This record gives sequence, C-alpha cells and structure tokens, in this order.
Amino acid sequence: MITVSNVSLRYGDKKLFEDVNLKFNPGHCYGLIGANGAGKSTFLKVLSKEIEPQEGDVSIASGKRLAVLKQDHFAYEEQNVLDTVLMGHEQLYNVKKEKDEIYMKPDFSEEDGMRAAELEGEFAELNGWEAESDAAILLKGLGITEKYHSLTMSQLEGDQKVKVLLAQALFGNPDILLLDEPTNGLDIQAIQWLEEFLINFENTVIVVSHDRHFLNKVCTQIADVDFGKIQIYVGNYDFWYESSQLAAKMAQEENKKKEEKIKDLQAFVARFSANAARSKQATSRQKLLDNITLDDIKPSSRRYPYVAFTPGREIGNDVLQVKGISKTIDGKKVLDNVHFTMNKDDKIAFVGPNDIAKTTLFQILMGEMEPDEGTFSWGVTTAQSYFPKDNSEFFDDNDKTLVDWLRQYAPEDETETFLRGFLGRMLFSGEEALKKANVLSGGEKVRCMLSKMMLSHANILVLDEPTNHLDLESITALNNGLIKFKGSMLFTSHDHQFVDSIANRLIEITPSGIVDKYMSYTDYVRDHDLQKEISEMYTEDE
Repeated sequence: MITVSNVSLRYGDKKLFEDVNLKFNPGHCYGLIGANGAGKSTFLKVLSKEIEPQEGDVSIASGKRLAVLKQDHFAYEEQNVLDTVLMGHEQLYNVKKEKDEIYMKPDFSEEDGMRAAELEGEFAELNGWEAESDAAILLKGLGITEKYHSLTMSQLEGDQKVKVLLAQALFGNPDILLLDEPTNGLDIQAIQWLEEFLINFENTVIVVSHDRHFLNKVCTQIADVDFGKIQIYVGNYDFWYESSQLAAKMAQEENKKKEEKIKDLQAFVARFSANAARSKQATSRQKLLDNITLDDIKPSSRRYPYVAFTPGREIGNDVLQVKGISKTIDGKKVLDNVHFTMNKDDKIAFVGPNDIAKTTLFQILMGEMEPDEGTFSWGVTTAQSYFPKDNSEFFDDNDKTLVDWLRQYAPEDETETFLRGFLGRMLFSGEEALKKANVLSGGEKVRCMLSKMMLSHANILVLDEPTNHLDLESITALNNGLIKFKGSMLFTSHDHQFVDSIANRLIEITPSGIVDKYMSYTDYVRDHDLQKEISEMYTEDE
C-alpha cells in the first residue's frame, strides 16, 4: 500500500533516521512511537510527501488516496463545518463545487450542460450523493451535532475545531490515514468513538499518540523510531514495551556473562603467562580472549526523568471541605452547588467532558479565583502544590536560566550543584541547565513545573492535565511517581491509563451537581457506556 525505500533525513548535523525500508499494509494500524525529537511527526510528513527526504523515496500504490489530520485549526475559518469535512476528499469536493457553480449560472449553455453531465457521472462514482450524510455521521460520532453543521469554523470552540478536522481526515474512506496526535483535545466519548472507528477501519492507518491506552486499543503493529532507524514490531504498545524491556535485559545479561568470562580469562593469562609449564594454555586463553567482543547495547534515545514526590509531613484527618461552590463565567454557570469532602489518602480524578468546570474548581481551591457562592477550607496539616493547565505566566517573560528559575522554588541553602543535579534528573543535563526559561518547549516547561512541585515537598498535589506535551517516557515516569506518592491528590487527565492506575476516587462535575464514586476509571467508562445505551434505547422507543 505504502512503501518506504532507503529513506534518510538529516537536519544539519542531526540525523533523524537513515536507510529506512518499510512497508505499511492494508488492514493494519501502525503506532509510530519514539522519544520527543526522534522524528515521528517529521516521518509522517515524509510519508505524506510534505517533506522530501535527502535520500530514498516513498511510493503509494496507484490510485490510492491518502488523508492527513491537519494541525492548523484556523485554516478553514471562513468555511462552514460540513464543507470543511467534505474538503477531506479533495477530488469529490472539487467536483461538487464545479457542478454547483455550473447550476448556479444564470445563462446555462449547452456546453455547461455537457460538462455538468460529466461531473454528475464522476460525482456518482465518488459516492457524492451520500457525502453530506456520511460527513454528518462522522461529526455526530465525534460530538458535533447537526446544529453546528451550517456554522462557519470561526464560530466553533477550539475543541470543536479539532473534532471537525478529525472528521475531515476520516471522511470518504481513505486508503491510507495519517494521524498525528488525534486524541489531543478530545473528550472521553469522542476518544471511544474514534477507537471503535479505527478498530473497524479496513485500510492502512499510521498514528502518532502519547495515549498508551489508545495505542493498545487500536494498534496491530508498532513502528519504533530509535537509534536513527525505524523498525516494525507485531502487536500493540504494551506488547512492544514488554518485549523491548525483555530484549534489553537479555542483552545486558549476555554481556554480563561475557564480561565475567573476560575477567576469568584475563586473570588466568596474568597468572600463568610467566609460567613456562602453562604458557601454552595461557597463550590459547589469550587467543580466546582476543576473540571475545562485547556487543554494544546502544543507548536508546529514550530518556526517563526521575519523578518522585516526597511529602514534608503527614496529612491529618482533616484534609479539604468544599461546601456549595458555584461560579458563573461569561454568563454561563460552570459550577453549581459543588459539595464534597476530601479524605486522607484520596487520589481524586475529576472526570467528564466539562474541562472548564474542572479548571475553574482547581483555580478556586488554589486561591486564583473567587467563587460566587460557597466556601472551602484546607486542613491545617496540608500543604498544596499546583500544576495549572496554562503555565505560560511562569515562563513567557522570564529570561532566567533554568538553574536560576528553579532556585526561586528551592530552599535558600541549596547549592548550584544540587540544583544542576536535580535538573539533570529531569533531563536538563550539562548546558541544557543554562537554557533560558522563555525558550522552552511545551514538554520542557512541564518537566520544570514538576521539578518545582517536587521541591515544595507538599502533601497535597493539584494537577490539571499534567500529561499534556509529555512524551511516553515522561508520562510513564510521572505515572509511576504519582502511584508511589504518599500524599493526597486532586487531578484531571484525558489519559485513560494514567487515571485508571492512579485514582481511587472519581468525581464528575455535571450541570446538576457532582457524581462521586469510589471506583476505577475503566468501570466508570463501562457504566457510562451502559447508561448511554439505555438512554438511546428509551429515546428510540419514544
């Protein structure tokens, strides 16, 4: 379906990958994984021919259509929503547009009639008569209801634009589908719908995602970008991860055996080389020693930060009381009479589609916003540290080096050696610790914010979408660090595995209050799906 032959790509002195030879076949969903900066998104652009490699080529089987998830959310501001989706099939959209323009002519000629007839035939061959209904089905599945279909893209919210562009990529049953972070900005219902769509999709899919649960659900193969190569493995993400860990362990153990054997031989040679009676044996051992070479275990481009939160003191029984908090923003009530009590050892995930409500509640609890009604109180033994969804105020106008930036949040007596060591564990080693705070990438900012939180030794963590911008390795490190955290937490995340493995309690903020349950996220999703099915059954009966 799509063949990559001897492809190499470099940027200056940096080699992304070289001599890549791959085939992506129909019926498979390939998860493209690798560390940040390894070249995943760039490789997708090579596949779509947006970027030309220095060497090699990419060939697509004749007559096959390739669709790409667009990243510019403002590229279609003047188009209406339905037309934006139809534009995903360029040939079909152009035929429809030309046909409609001919029929709108006031002086319709015989030549126009002949051209219109040609276009009608081509339109029918491309399933044009079903196009608008197919587009509407995709939009509805992603949560964009019919009332939005005639609006222009400029009238939509940011998360709605994301969904429309995703529908655009999926439209028209493309033969090859390239998706770069398709779950970003999607709510749980939209992610589940996309998972089912891709599971049932019979053509070729190549997807980049930092959502481990999503990769496990949809991928049949993993394409791993590492060591300047791209290698395909059968199975989903977890299967690849376990296999790669096992392979690395086996390689290390094999090298360990060789090292032990080398030491034994070296000791023998040193002991007996001067002994005439045994010099022959020593010589043979030396020859054997010379033939043993350690297989280099190449250092992977994957680097895991060290994430560990250590509370400065134990929390008492009185943690947090929230009583009747309400808040209206821009004329819309986002919080309505929210009540709950947080207990010691609670790790509460706030779930549900209303991200604004969750962020607003966190801002109120951290003193950044006043509620319209209601009160809250933290226990006297608690100390909170906050990870905001928008961290720009900490970095945008800050020209401090990372060492000086972190110094602001460290105890006064901590040395520069300590700070540089701390930054090194968070993957800012050597000269990287002298970067300016205002030039950091999204993932680097998140790692800095996590460093700030770790230095606080707080026993309550409040985290609003902490996995945004992180690569899989950093997400894994953060995930494990929060599982081991001995304090209490309030957090939000759209990462299924992250929530499922950390939370022991879920709170959903709804228009009529909250739903508060001690259950796993997987069980919550299952119950939510069941309730949705029952609701749809009753709606159909009516």
